[in-house]
Amino acid sequence: MTFHTEKVKHITHIHLKVANLERSLNFYQNILGFHVIEQQPKLAVLTAGGIKSLLTIEQLENAKPLDPRKTGLFHIAFLLPKRADLAKVLRHFIHTGYPVQGASDHLVSEALYIADPDGNGVEIYVDRDPDEWGWVGEEVEMSTLPLDANALMKEVAVDGWQGMPDGTIIGHIHLQVSDLASIEKFYTQGFGFEVVNHFGQQAVFLSSAGYHHHIGTNTWNSIGGSEPSDEETGLKSYTITVPTNERLEIVGRLQNLGERVNLDGEQYLVKDPSGNRIYF
Repeated sequence: MTFHTEKVKHITHIHLKVANLERSLNFYQNILGFHVIEQQPKLAVLTAGGIKSLLTIEQLENAKPLDPRKTGLFHIAFLLPKRADLAKVLRHFIHTGYPVQGASDHLVSEALYIADPDGNGVEIYVDRDPDEWGWVGEEVEMSTLPLDANALMKEVAVDGWQGMPDGTIIGHIHLQVSDLASIEKFYTQGFGFEVVNHFGQQAVFLSSAGYHHHIGTNTWNSIGGSEPSDEETGLKSYTITVPTNERLEIVGRLQNLGERVNLDGEQYLVKDPSGNRIYF
């Protein structure tokens, strides 16, 4: 997975605000198969088959429900190592009866879509070989076609569900934003991501090192939308791992754009123009 190494800017951690920790743990452990590596009364840190944290879920006091018209998370996308792993996930969803909201062939990948108990979108996907991706100039060819579930299930192994496999990572994050122009400028001129696809006037996908996208952004539900309050469930923050030798350059570029960048422990913290909090 050369698109998700320390030499490439990519997403490594997501922090969610939830209304009920026990309910969310039941989903992320029993439906998605993650493992808890740290737990406090109102917070849990999860991983997939290893010790590297991928997700933090934090229970709010007097939580307000997610407002789908505001900015924030559209979905988290967990990338599996092999196509057979996605087949296992589909079989697991069928056996548990958990509602699948979508099953798509995006040309570059195959994906399943569900939602967690607070309405946060979750994509689980596997990439096709990058040699099979089509490019028109600097834009990657993507589509949303029906997933061939019958062909996928031919890959399923005989062993039963054992949770998310070791090697599962955050492949990308997809954000709801209020305005695409300011977002594109922030992530390209600030962080140095490249635009790899414009979907009309309502979505922009960005990546590093020629991936199909590390960050998706759209205004489908949130054009002109406000930033959610701290009391609302949804995205609290996410982390972009950047090459060490680029960190100070990124800080400088963001500051030149007029963005406020703070040092929080060993990480920098900045908000994008739609209020999404980013550690790097």
